[in-house]
Amino acid sequence: MKRKFARLFALPLLLVGMTVGSASADEVQVAVAANFTAPMKIIAADFEKATGHKAALSFGATGQFYAQIKNGAPFDILLAADDETPAKLEKENLGVAGSRFTYAIGKLVLWSAKPGFVDDKGEVLRKGGFEHIALANPKLAPYGAAAVEVMTKLGLMRALEPKFVQGENIAQTYQFVSTGNAELGFVALSQVYEGGKLKSGSGWIVPSAMHSPIRQDAVLLSRAKGNLAAEALLKYLKSDKARAVIKAYGYDL
Repeated sequence: MKRKFARLFALPLLLVGMTVGSASADEVQVAVAANFTAPMKIIAADFEKATGHKAALSFGATGQFYAQIKNGAPFDILLAADDETPAKLEKENLGVAGSRFTYAIGKLVLWSAKPGFVDDKGEVLRKGGFEHIALANPKLAPYGAAAVEVMTKLGLMRALEPKFVQGENIAQTYQFVSTGNAELGFVALSQVYEGGKLKSGSGWIVPSAMHSPIRQDAVLLSRAKGNLAAEALLKYLKSDKARAVIKAYGYDL
């Protein structure tokens, strides 16, 4: 009889323990600009270890995420590849006013998977010797828009346009170049850079003065107002540990 009562009392205590655990550790849904894939995977793992909260990550083009959020996609945070989209979401009351901040400043690189193919001044663009050059859709991806600015500034837009291979986002653009479907292309430096150098291939890091600043802003989305896990992640992005990861992938802060 005593054993029976012991079992009956044990069950409610177990349920109480489960409730307390789930209240202290939650999951936050994060829409992440594709260029920030590698550093964000590291930051999310570190964040979970530090806080117990889990960050569920979705990667893609900022323009596509904007459309999805407008249509009710269940994201809590947007880590955009620009500063315009988060500002627009705030104005449309889809982002929490005052939550927006720049978490990274992106850099553009003209990159080839082939060693020695791209020189460190980008002269390969004038010399030619390639059939295809990849860039992200400039209407959806800020890195694609920056690439168009650079080619226009160099006076090469008309000559190079017939060779364009356009990715839906910067991740697909990188794929075109890394697989050799395009001999070279404009990608995010973070995709090919780690620990202060290119991981492979050859590239020209485009001077930031040649295009508009790629300010990448984060914003807390309205559906997540008061969500402690979401607020904790935004705070963690400003920490020294997260900033060190961001810088290691070639971003400015």
